Amino acid sequence: MFLPEDFEITQLGDPTVDASKIPGLQKFERGKFWVDDDDRIPFEVKFRKGSAPDGRCSFEQAGARRKIFFDPSGVVAGMVTCGGTCPGLNDVIRALFMELHYVFGVKRILGFRYGLRGLDPEKNLEPIVLNKDWVGDIHTMSGSILGLSRGFVEPQRMIEKLRAQKVNMLFVIGGDGTQRAAHAIHHAAAAAEYPLAVVGIPKTIDNDINFVYKTFGFDTAVSIARQALDSAHTEAKGYPNGIGLVKVMGRDSGFIAAYATLASVNVNFTLVPEVALELEGKGAFFELLENQVRQRGHAVIVVAEGVSQQLLKAEGEGDKDASGNVKYADVGMYLKNRIAEYFKERDLEINLKYIDPSYMLRSSPSNAHDSIYAADLARHAVHAAMAGKTDVMIGRRYNRYIHVPIKMAVVKRKKIDPRSKLWMAVLQATGQPYSLTGKDSGEE
Repeated sequence: MFLPEDFEITQLGDPTVDASKIPGLQKFERGKFWVDDDDRIPFEVKFRKGSAPDGRCSFEQAGARRKIFFDPSGVVAGMVTCGGTCPGLNDVIRALFMELHYVFGVKRILGFRYGLRGLDPEKNLEPIVLNKDWVGDIHTMSGSILGLSRGFVEPQRMIEKLRAQKVNMLFVIGGDGTQRAAHAIHHAAAAAEYPLAVVGIPKTIDNDINFVYKTFGFDTAVSIARQALDSAHTEAKGYPNGIGLVKVMGRDSGFIAAYATLASVNVNFTLVPEVALELEGKGAFFELLENQVRQRGHAVIVVAEGVSQQLLKAEGEGDKDASGNVKYADVGMYLKNRIAEYFKERDLEINLKYIDPSYMLRSSPSNAHDSIYAADLARHAVHAAMAGKTDVMIGRRYNRYIHVPIKMAVVKRKKIDPRSKLWMAVLQATGQPYSLTGKDSGEE
């Protein structure tokens, strides 16, 4: 349960610089572009007739402020991309540069290399001084021109590097682990009395960050996953008792699997971490799959990588990657082998085709929607930083861009609600039952 004060954004100081005098922003005077802190977006939009919300729990609307905190002529801006590759990263980098340089007139813009490693003085990774030649056509490329990495760096060391480079605003692009690092950087800067604006831009193809309707790169990932599902369907229909099995990314949230299912509508079973699964037993998955194959002659399955935690223990249980995430076993190969064994025991011929497009989902160039969306997030991030906002992440809620306190964004991961309209749509599209455990749906 959130309180109204949880939605307040940390401010470095009073904004006293008139942004309307900045040449790149003078055009804003001709339109209704200015936003102030009293413009709010409700936390909950649904209410019963006769009981309208009082607006106490609400987000600041993101956008250009007429009064800003920083004089752009003295700004040194930095940006860093962390975690895994994602479509749209270069769109964000380019849009940050364009907004800072051409709209606000910032002269020195740094790109820190290879994630948080680039903020570690001990790594001796000099930042890239970005200019129009560096960013000119990067939006046509996949990946990040700055490089990425996983792993944690002591906040005090990062503050040392940022201070040495005279950075006074830092844009941190990454998922929930990265945003936790941004939160730590903010606190270290505050403890050191270092006026640093830290603004997060949410990035994860899993679409699992709170208070963000959709993360950039997600649409591209779903489009590619859909192609894999359609290919699996073609393969499955082309052979006697064909089964197409596709594994997609989704450690703790199955949004890619769910939306790709709705886009393809050629899927019979969608397996996600949020919905309980048992392989064998009366009414469990294998029995349902066997019925599908016997009755229809083929089947298509999509499984999110996080389902592995329901079915088997990861090899080297307890092992973690550099970001502290538990290493998951390969659920795709596990299911492939188990399905083959199950049908062999029943002397029923199948033709099983396995497709794993996982890294294609995140390493492809962004589609048109993701390119537009990524750039929008970047522009709103620049306006937030210029206004002196810090410890804040840019989100979108009810089709409005908002300022989200990072501490709220990282409380928990966004997941599919098995009783939501989204999951009901998946059940309708696939025809699979509510329960894949053989239990009555009311017991879930």
